[in-house]
Amino acid sequence: QVQLVESGGGLVQAGGSLRLSCAASGRTFSGYTMAWFRQAPGKEREFLAAITWSAGRTLYADSVKGRFTISRDNAKNTVYLQMNSLKPEDTAVYYCAAVRTIRLGTLPSSYEYWGQGTQVTVSS
Repeated sequence: QVQLVESGGGLVQAGGSLRLSCAASGRTFSGYTMAWFRQAPGKEREFLAAITWSAGRTLYADSVKGRFTISRDNAKNTVYLQMNSLKPEDTAVYYCAAVRTIRLGTLPSSYEYWGQGTQVTVSS
């Protein structure tokens, strides 16, 4: 069974940084695209960034481009999201997602596996 477990969330002041991790287990994730989404209360789930597993191609939402960086460590089956210059509007639950594809999807429906989420709160 595929499991994705996020960690690294917490409370940070505006302008600060956090690094989220997503540890994948249950199978070999070669060939899987991994992504990060977030969801704030009362809002739809929002795409943030995606990365292909083998080639390392990346895609970012305009709202986080230049502030967030997605990366992966294939040996550890782990994907990271480095978040810098955080703003109060970045407050949300952050989710990791995975799907076996070479594409970089931006829709939640494009992803098959999801983690349980980790809370990020940015205070002003």
